[in-house]
Amino acid sequence: MEDRLGMGGRWRVAILLLILTILTVPILIGYVWILISTFSQRTYGLIPVDASGQVGGLTLRNWSFLWEDPNIWKVTLNSLILAIGLTIGVVLVSSMAGYVLSRISFPGRRVFLGTTLVLHAFPSVTLLIAIFFVLRWISRIPILGRDLPIIGGFGYNTLGGVILVMLALQLPLGVWLMKGFFDHVSWDMERAALIDGCSRWRTWWQILLPQIRPGIAALAIFSFISGWNEFLIPYTYITDQQQSTIAAYLNKLLSDTAPVNYSQVAAVGLFQLIPVMLFFLFTQEYLLSIFAGGAKGGS
Repeated sequence: MEDRLGMGGRWRVAILLLILTILTVPILIGYVWILISTFSQRTYGLIPVDASGQVGGLTLRNWSFLWEDPNIWKVTLNSLILAIGLTIGVVLVSSMAGYVLSRISFPGRRVFLGTTLVLHAFPSVTLLIAIFFVLRWISRIPILGRDLPIIGGFGYNTLGGVILVMLALQLPLGVWLMKGFFDHVSWDMERAALIDGCSRWRTWWQILLPQIRPGIAALAIFSFISGWNEFLIPYTYITDQQQSTIAAYLNKLLSDTAPVNYSQVAAVGLFQLIPVMLFFLFTQEYLLSIFAGGAKGGS
């Protein structure tokens, strides 16, 4: 009987691996095509070919934007500032709000949680016009609107304005995620810290935050990827090409009237993917241990 159960278990594992392989192969083929296409004049399936259709045609011309277009480095820096600024803002505000909502009872707490969840249900496209008027109003504020270094300010046509808008759109999910992690941290450590004389601020910073590092890593990864790949908000509220992002730069390579060099589009797309891959490699240890973030606490 044990042998039969063991054989059945192995068959189930084999079937699951087969299904996983079948589902994964098309995705892997897509990535392989992107890699081959970036070094080819054109491709016939996965086979690189030259202008006459013969096998070959390998070239570095598709990567010429790295040394021929200096604007690529400016938009890359803008995307990096946007992603890092969004990540810091979302993690910082969400962790503080999540702690308060998880540990402190105050009037209107349930209403606030429900309202936050409802706000997350609104897609950003439905708020574009309203956000435009808000950013135009902020632009009239001296210094804060347009004259800040690096981000330009928090008004219309500034990188800081885009960060502010995306921060507001990302916070509902971040607050709920952080609250869930704080709910699963033992109350015993917090009570011991408060009895020993720790303030709420010090308890949050030194005692509880280290217990939810997997959650912080997960939220940081999602926020960074969201900021780095965001297209709609920067494309809508930034008109200056020098303040644009790499996603908007990639969109300019696609045209409805002129021929599109899809090999160059693939090269820019792969270039855009590299920082995300590096960021994930450095944070995957915390992300993979996301369910080991502390003991479940009481109420």
